[in-house]
Amino acid sequence: MTRAQQIGVVLGLAIVTALTILRASDPGIFKLIRGVTFDEYQRLVPRTFEPMPVRVIDIDEASLHEFGQWPWPRDRMALLVNRLSEMGASAIAFDILFAEPDRLSPRNVVRDVAGVDPSLAEKLPDNDEIFARSIAEKPVVLGFGLSNEGHYRPPVKAGFAFTGESPVTAPPYLGASTPLRPQLEANAAGLGHISLNPGNPSPVVRAVPLFLTDGEQLYPNLAIEALRVAQGASTYVLSGAPDRAGIMTSVKIGDFVVPLTTAGELWLYVTPDRAERYISARQVLAAEGASPAVAAAIDGSIVFVGTSAAGLQDIRVTALGENVPGVSLHAQAVEQILSGRFLSRPDWADGLEILMIAVLGCLLVGVTTFVSPAVALACGLLITAMALVASWLSFLYAGLLLDPLAPIISGSITHFASTSFRILVIDRERREVRRAFGHYLSPSLLHRIEHSRDALRLGGDDRELTVMFVDVRSFTEISERLAPTAVVAFLNTLLDALSRHVVANEGTLDKFIGDSIMAFWNAPVDVADHEIKAVRAALAMRETLAELNAGDAFGFGSGQQVGIGIGIHTGLACVGNMGAKTRFNYSAVGDAVNVAARLESCCKEVGFDILISDSTARSVPGMALIEAGAIPLKGKSSRTQILAVVGDERVAASAEFAALAVVHEQLTQALHSHSKNTRKLIGTAKLRAAQVIGGLAEFYQRISGRSDHFREVPDGFEKSVAD
Repeated sequence: MTRAQQIGVVLGLAIVTALTILRASDPGIFKLIRGVTFDEYQRLVPRTFEPMPVRVIDIDEASLHEFGQWPWPRDRMALLVNRLSEMGASAIAFDILFAEPDRLSPRNVVRDVAGVDPSLAEKLPDNDEIFARSIAEKPVVLGFGLSNEGHYRPPVKAGFAFTGESPVTAPPYLGASTPLRPQLEANAAGLGHISLNPGNPSPVVRAVPLFLTDGEQLYPNLAIEALRVAQGASTYVLSGAPDRAGIMTSVKIGDFVVPLTTAGELWLYVTPDRAERYISARQVLAAEGASPAVAAAIDGSIVFVGTSAAGLQDIRVTALGENVPGVSLHAQAVEQILSGRFLSRPDWADGLEILMIAVLGCLLVGVTTFVSPAVALACGLLITAMALVASWLSFLYAGLLLDPLAPIISGSITHFASTSFRILVIDRERREVRRAFGHYLSPSLLHRIEHSRDALRLGGDDRELTVMFVDVRSFTEISERLAPTAVVAFLNTLLDALSRHVVANEGTLDKFIGDSIMAFWNAPVDVADHEIKAVRAALAMRETLAELNAGDAFGFGSGQQVGIGIGIHTGLACVGNMGAKTRFNYSAVGDAVNVAARLESCCKEVGFDILISDSTARSVPGMALIEAGAIPLKGKSSRTQILAVVGDERVAASAEFAALAVVHEQLTQALHSHSKNTRKLIGTAKLRAAQVIGGLAEFYQRISGRSDHFREVPDGFEKSVAD
């Protein structure tokens, strides 16, 4: 083992140790990720909705519209209880606080009226008394809320029995509660807290505490208290750890055993919200009485009374991402208990996840250091897949909530850190060689050398290339006026700005030759539509040069404009490594390169900045092109037809270019036939051209002196351009 490997192992194990300790402390971010993971599991396979004897009496918008705004007078709540009791509800649980006196009670209303005899008020009915009488001797469970003030705690209507060590200190702490009206509290068959996630900052309700504690006494929640009252049970039987106090494992409520977290919570396994779960309070309180269907739904059911009205602000978020009334979650908790479909996160889950982080982290450190990052990556991907599959199958078939992401994230961090160390330290020799060659070779060629065994051999391949030459106009005059350092600065500014468009359009920069650029497309890799991309690069160069001139980027002053000429040709060329065995360059040679260079030189004679050959023009039919004649090129036996690139597809589609094209066609025909109308057409063409692009003025100024270029058209040109 080298010293670098020893350092890598030590650093890797230190990172694994830190991640293991971090997971053991279980910070909020881990809890959040774990919760989101379990939410996704439920969204993939939610609990199936089954008809259960559980209903929600919904004080919905329709009920408020029928009977007025909330709160309703409690004599109406008494009527609701009487109706539900008559229809055979096995338990009636209110997810509503009755902490204040009924302000709509006739006795309270008259008592507040000035000048009324107090004795008269005592003779009037009191709605709280009416409500209290209605719930007496009925299976009614009232809810109480948590409070940050006072020390009041409600009475407990049920008994508790324990197996194992006492779990009294396990649930969330109850400091104080909101006092209910005394006569209501006394007459209720059960009392349960209505808090769904006390002390939890997450808006998603994932687990509901079935109990709260003040350190000595346990207080049940509304759902299980309703289930107890419905069964006529008098005692909760709680199971704790056999050798450790302050831990809950399960609770027996009548005939039902419910698995709990160590803090006495029930993991909610929810169904999508269903209309079958709800009955509008308006239907129960209807003057003519409830319908037979409503009565049948209530008969024998545990009934929760709550609200879905948006203005009453009792809307919660489930693991499925749905916004539902809070009362429906109490109902879903009872449904889940009745169905026997539970989720659980066993005590050993945290220990297993911590152990996985430590073991797998050490494995990845060893593999990354001594084998290769690629093998370590494969191992990491395999571990990720195994963790996800094991976690998913545990949820699907056993209802177990095992977090796969903590080991995966920790393993990824370990792998990244170990691989980074290897790249930075163990593989620095390779980087030094690459850096040395990087001064001499282009990035694309260097990539070929790294990934191809025969890339360093001399020779080339015949490929169809689109070749571009760019040259600065009047460079000799510019260089004579400037100091050598200023010339270098000028060239760096210009060539850097122009060459970027070659790279941006997937071209290959071959070389800089003084004030010129040579580039080509379709090598060393295939480039789709390389002709179009080369023309687009030329048009972008034109725009960039105009911006540089307008901003006086060269410091020549507004009167001195820098110009360029661009020649583009598509044809067969040989491209590859050329030179000596000890020193060579990746370049292209052949007739296509020569033609492109000659076209760039013709820009001066033609008086336009971008010229392309007809072979390139055949592959860019959507561009704004105009015929520039057939020009004799050095070394060519026949003339070469060239075209001037006026603009892109947007310009080609403009009405101004269409008008120019018509005049230009007439002009070329006049030049071909020696028409006396040539001078007039040149003037018209200049006017039309000015509306399209300013650079055509010189082109038309010189066209009369090049009339012979339009009298000889190469065979097949007109047809190829038309195609």
